[in-house]
Amino acid sequence: MTRVTDLDLHDTARGLAGGDFSARELVEAYLERISALDGELNSFVVVLADSALAGAARADLRRAKRSRLGPLDGIPLAVKDNIDIAGVPTTNGLARHDGLEPAAVDAFAITRLRAAGAVFIGKSNMDEGALGGGTDNPHHGRTQNPWRIGHTAGGSSGGSAAATAGRLAVAALGSDTMGSVRIPASYCGVVGLKPTFGLVSTRGVAPMSWRLDHLGVLCRSVRDCSLLLRVIAGPDPDCMESVQPPNGFNLSTPPGHGLAGQRIGLITNFAEVPLHPDVAAGFSKALKLLGDLGCEVRELELANYRPTPARLAGLLVGEAESAVFHEAAIRQHPEIYSPYYTEMITFGSTTSGLKLMKAERRVRSAAHRFLQLFRDVNLIVSPTVPGTAYPFDAGGEPYQADMLALANFAGCPAISIPCGLDSGGLPTGLQLVAAPWCDGELIAAATSLESALQFNVRPPL
Repeated sequence: MTRVTDLDLHDTARGLAGGDFSARELVEAYLERISALDGELNSFVVVLADSALAGAARADLRRAKRSRLGPLDGIPLAVKDNIDIAGVPTTNGLARHDGLEPAAVDAFAITRLRAAGAVFIGKSNMDEGALGGGTDNPHHGRTQNPWRIGHTAGGSSGGSAAATAGRLAVAALGSDTMGSVRIPASYCGVVGLKPTFGLVSTRGVAPMSWRLDHLGVLCRSVRDCSLLLRVIAGPDPDCMESVQPPNGFNLSTPPGHGLAGQRIGLITNFAEVPLHPDVAAGFSKALKLLGDLGCEVRELELANYRPTPARLAGLLVGEAESAVFHEAAIRQHPEIYSPYYTEMITFGSTTSGLKLMKAERRVRSAAHRFLQLFRDVNLIVSPTVPGTAYPFDAGGEPYQADMLALANFAGCPAISIPCGLDSGGLPTGLQLVAAPWCDGELIAAATSLESALQFNVRPPL
């Protein structure tokens, strides 16, 4: 028998609308699962049980009055703990302290979701200051991968991915600076979508890098990502990074915009990134599948581009911007920062202007050349990360963002979808990237590929 927590967002919304279960029953089922499993997974920093149940009661009342706010009305979501929810402290992955006040107002995306009736079931764990890729947090503990305890869920949105994969929330919000939504999506076997830069306001989100941050979503299917994105997308005049979409922009791509006839680029520079043999084999099968689906795969080269040095340039930009954001807080409350994180942002604050401008120029140059590739292709394809979830004791995967950073440099929409399992039973991911403001076309292509890949296994919890 299918449990209510096994349903994806679309089917959950259908069940609520049809009266198969109430919003209260739904939230209670998720809270019971959190109680049973999150002591081990540690996907949440705080569980908002009382407010979630109150939100569910309001959703049930609206349904009784035939005034539901839409498909998200009553849906329990996890929210990365760098995103403000009014009345709840935002730790941003730092240690709690006496001066930590609850957020005064909702982040823009939370305002949108609240207006749609969504219920916020908890704030999810993350890397400290969103500067990391493993959610091995010195203050809030390690988030475990639902597929294998003792292995990373990825980061920095690891708690959001683990909660989604482990069926502790229907879906989740995360942030992505150089892969922080897509890395954990790949490791946890869920879908992670980073939209075009500026499509979703980052107002109310503690920044790692204003230059590179994107707010994204983690869901169990591409269609769920599309639904969630349509709610949180939109211009925000009070956000400097928000961008007005061009005329004709539409997230609801008409049927038929799938994969047949698509020109898909394969960046040869990524050959420098050492792939795990199982990831390489799975990616080769995916390329063959794309050909069988009617795509033309073209090899493309980015002149003078090396993935690792470029990613390190982006990291330096992020460290410097993080240092700006944390300048006052680290002086007033140095005890809430770990020595490792302090060292990272101190490096950013003491880097010479010349070195920083060289890094920024490398990022801008890479973005410019990357965007030119879309003159010849509709999409770029790659593995999401070069391996699968690693044991915490292994110390990390140094190249995990090397194939992801370009999409942030150029502000392109990008998605990671589950591609299969490695020989040890851990998920692998495949990334598709589109030109800016082609989010709808990206979602349509990813939907077609997701259907063809038929990845329908779930963590053995």
